[in-house]
Amino acid sequence: MSEKMVVTQPRPFIMTNVSNQWTSGICDCFQDLPQCCLAFWCFPCFTCKTAHEAGECLCLPLLDSFGLIPPITTAVRVSVRQRYGIEGTVCRDCVYSFFCGPCTWCQIAREMKTRKNPITFINMSAR
Repeated sequence: MSEKMVVTQPRPFIMTNVSNQWTSGICDCFQDLPQCCLAFWCFPCFTCKTAHEAGECLCLPLLDSFGLIPPITTAVRVSVRQRYGIEGTVCRDCVYSFFCGPCTWCQIAREMKTRKNPITFINMSAR
């Protein structure tokens, strides 16, 4: 008699992190400690680096000091929100930019970093 052997290979399970919400909250700065430290110790450098990574002019954030509501922070936040299909309003973006400027820039940087690689592979092997 011959025995039939069936062998199945484990297949990866694919999860996507694509959502219409921010992947982190406005006050979750400590989720990415190196960026948080750079923002704390050299905020102008951090904003210029983040704006450049968002595809904007390198020194554009330096113009924020000339307005009551930081126009560049608001514009970059709206741009990133629209690029990734994140729900929100311009009014909320203005409020976050005015009252939580450094946290807003950290959230933008975390979002771009997270959305850069949206697919996570999970090995579903039997143990």
